[in-house]
Amino acid sequence: MQESGYPARYWHAIEDGRLQCDLCPRDCKLHEGQRGACFVRARQNNQMILATYGRSSGFCIDPIEKKPLNHFYPGSSVLSFGTAGCNLTCKFCQNWDISKSHDMDRLMAQASPVAIADAALKHACKSVAFTYNDPVIFAEYAMDVADACHARGIQTVAVTAGYMHEEPRSDFYAKMDAANVDLKAFTEDFYFKLTGSHLQPVLETLIYLKHKTSVWFEITTLLIPGYNDSDEEITAMCRWIMQYLGSDVPIHFSAFHPDHKMLAVPATPPATLFRARNIAMNQGLQYVYTGNVHHQEGDTSYCSNCKTPLIVRDWYQIHRYRVTATGHCTECGTAIAGKFDAQAGDFGRKRVPIAIS
Repeated sequence: MQESGYPARYWHAIEDGRLQCDLCPRDCKLHEGQRGACFVRARQNNQMILATYGRSSGFCIDPIEKKPLNHFYPGSSVLSFGTAGCNLTCKFCQNWDISKSHDMDRLMAQASPVAIADAALKHACKSVAFTYNDPVIFAEYAMDVADACHARGIQTVAVTAGYMHEEPRSDFYAKMDAANVDLKAFTEDFYFKLTGSHLQPVLETLIYLKHKTSVWFEITTLLIPGYNDSDEEITAMCRWIMQYLGSDVPIHFSAFHPDHKMLAVPATPPATLFRARNIAMNQGLQYVYTGNVHHQEGDTSYCSNCKTPLIVRDWYQIHRYRVTATGHCTECGTAIAGKFDAQAGDFGRKRVPIAIS
């Protein structure tokens, strides 16, 4: 295999002569010329490389709520991009054309970390998001972009499945200001059979974020009919979140639509999301949202004390904002978990593709 790439971190040689990637729990062991399961980390000239450093599937300016992050500078704009490949094999992947791509030639957008940070500044973006595919697999690129962003006062966001080892996790989240972590289900059977991964490392990432970092994070669970949408599983997950993460971590229940290798599975009925939201609130979670459906109540942020609608949204458009710059309810003064400005951003529902030279 002849290819160019950026020297990767997080690997070591093992006794049989192979190199083991230490980035995620897959622990891929590679002979010369082989790629890891993510497809973008490979062995070349007796070292590990990242083949997608500086190469993207495209750049777009989105509302921050689309990540989804509802408690991280609401209404602001975020410059979003991803690369190719993934370290999970989700049969229901809704970005499969990017995350499952083995075609490096489709990564036509090339940009250095400085160029990305400068573009975010030029377009008045509050943050840059590593998304569309999992930034864990392009960690070196994402961390370098984060450094360039922070030098310009730009925040950074990781949209991730949270499937990574302890050392890279520590390095990676030291560079992130916010994250949305996919908690895809709450059974090992689901993770193993439908994603080719394991549940426990994801739970460890969530606990790490809560107790070892200052990263603001929210959780998303895509509810798939017949697979992870039972009352029992949703209740167990919410109880775990309450016990290990606390009541103020926002959770988004999103609707599945048939895609990739699960085309025969029906779309999630809105009633399933409403039921999950009620279960979560009954378990004590304060901020519970619905996604991929039009549901203004499930888009709106409420005060946990006086129940005032603090941030009224219609899809990604903010119609009312009652949060102070210090993150308190303007009606009763209760602290609202998250990071806020004195006024909401006004980016709205736009999606603006951009080119970076």
